[in-house]
Amino acid sequence: MQTPISRAEQHWVLSVTALASFMMALDAMIITTAFATIRADFGSSVETLQWTVNAFNLTFAVLLLTGAALGDRFGRRRMFATGIALFVVASAACALAGNAQALIAARALQGAGAALVMPLAMAILSGAFGREERARALGIFSGITGCALIIGPAIGGFITTHLGWRWIFWINLPIGLIVIAMVLARLRESFGPAAPLDITGLALVAVAALALVWSLLRGNAVGWTSTEVMGTLTAGVMFAVGFVLWQLRTTSPMVPMRLFASRAFASGIAASVLFYAAMYGVLFLLPQFLQTTLGFDAFGAGLRLLPWTATLFVTAPVAGAVVNRFGERPLVVTGLLMQAIGLGWISEVVSPTISYSALAAPLVLAGVGVSMAMPAAQNAVLSAVAVTEIGKASGVFNMGRFLGGMFGIAALVANFSANGAADSAVHFASGFAAAMSLAATLSLAGAVAGLFLPMRRRVVAAAAPQDA
Repeated sequence: MQTPISRAEQHWVLSVTALASFMMALDAMIITTAFATIRADFGSSVETLQWTVNAFNLTFAVLLLTGAALGDRFGRRRMFATGIALFVVASAACALAGNAQALIAARALQGAGAALVMPLAMAILSGAFGREERARALGIFSGITGCALIIGPAIGGFITTHLGWRWIFWINLPIGLIVIAMVLARLRESFGPAAPLDITGLALVAVAALALVWSLLRGNAVGWTSTEVMGTLTAGVMFAVGFVLWQLRTTSPMVPMRLFASRAFASGIAASVLFYAAMYGVLFLLPQFLQTTLGFDAFGAGLRLLPWTATLFVTAPVAGAVVNRFGERPLVVTGLLMQAIGLGWISEVVSPTISYSALAAPLVLAGVGVSMAMPAAQNAVLSAVAVTEIGKASGVFNMGRFLGGMFGIAALVANFSANGAADSAVHFASGFAAAMSLAATLSLAGAVAGLFLPMRRRVVAAAAPQDA
């Protein structure tokens, strides 16, 4: 029988898993303010550069549920350390990249490492704490991870300005090696039920996502009715349909389709995919606009993202507490309407001569809005399933989040390229305005999806999942 976990060991588990999660989340955000510098260094287009994010998002999203299954089968501590090691090696490859293609390949490898680390961090943490202590531990874990999302762009800007963009990847090496040593020295091994790996489902969803994003990427370059675009679009849809059909027939699906029979689950996932698409797309283009059009350096651009990103720190905890009183629907719908108004406001006023102060109010409005919607949508998804399926529901939610982000970046970049270019401040502002208009439309569509969430007067602790 396994010996009970001591209080000191619990503290080590929380510290190690939170530090690893912080590193992964930080790396996803820290690159955002380096895009303009990387683009100039490599002479790459905005269309090519988007793959430095999309490659990470694609491998992370499609390998996320597989990462958890590998930990259950081969040992969570062992695979957790393997994921960190893979991330460290990939970070060195990013720092050494001599061109955009090498950087994209290394970022895809980083995403694979993160797909091992993130779900296993949650599993190891949950296993170390009893039910009565788990919520508090997860709250601390999520808070530390959330800090990375807030400060990441500013840190990335500071490093890029003062040390060069390659150091945003070199910094992962000492941190990663320390975390691996802590994992091996302080965490005990644990296993979960050895569920079979859904390799067929994994391949189908990866090809579907890649084909659909490729069609968005190439539309402006070769024509939306070209054989290439229509062929990849058709292939993407066919593989997506194939994935759904396979999930319905296999005995161990990556994504149990029966979960979508719950209106709360389906609406929550739909709203989340749409608002994350808008958010990731804006996060890719906004720092470049601040640098290319308004003339700020990378650090200055990162600091000027704080009125948008820092709202998460203030608003999300309040929204998380309020959701039990009013239910998820009002927060999701109101929050995404606020984001739609804020981003639409930016699209209307943006110009090559605009002052940053004119952008501050709509950025705060959009930030507060999405920070309201985010915890409410996640709560709707996780509350719609039985306790035993929360892990799968969380995996589906995060898979949708990163695939949504990937499609959002591709769609906004396609709109940017159709209406502007990165060759001058004037052209960049024109493309950016069009992209922000699309981001506002995606946010509005998310609000519409939120309308389908079930209404409820008040949630009590013992309430049954909402499937109505």
